[in-house]
Amino acid sequence: MKLSPYFKQGTLLALLVLAADQLSKWWILHVYDLPNRATTEILPFFNLTMVWNKGISMGMLQADGDLGRWLLVGATLLVAIGLMVWLLRAENKLVALALGAIIGGALGNIIDRALMGAVADFIHLHGFGYSFWVFNVADAAISLGVIALIIDGLRGGDKSLKRDDK
Repeated sequence: MKLSPYFKQGTLLALLVLAADQLSKWWILHVYDLPNRATTEILPFFNLTMVWNKGISMGMLQADGDLGRWLLVGATLLVAIGLMVWLLRAENKLVALALGAIIGGALGNIIDRALMGAVADFIHLHGFGYSFWVFNVADAAISLGVIALIIDGLRGGDKSLKRDDK
């Protein structure tokens, strides 16, 4: 199997996302001490709100016990490994960066779940009568990565972005 020319870029983005996620959570938990504060309004549409998510996206599949927690850690780790294998063969830069964002986000949430028993979410966007789910940097990276993969798929893997081996 030939290593993708975009593997390093995707891996670098995964590491950057992981670092940004863990640093933001560390700051929220240990410097700003959000768990011991009420919700903090930063802007009229943006609050810092502490939520401990024991489930997956949007709080689905809550894993209250240790068995569920470690099953989610294991399942997420398997997904991250599968995405890393895909990254090894990524055909274009967009796919490699999308996979890197998803992998970095997944690893960030795995670390939370393994060390703290739940994922620390704290970014709360709202406005015009709508309140969105509380999320973190990892969740945002995962969402943006998935959107990028969808765009690549809808474009049919645009040949202009693919490496020409000829």
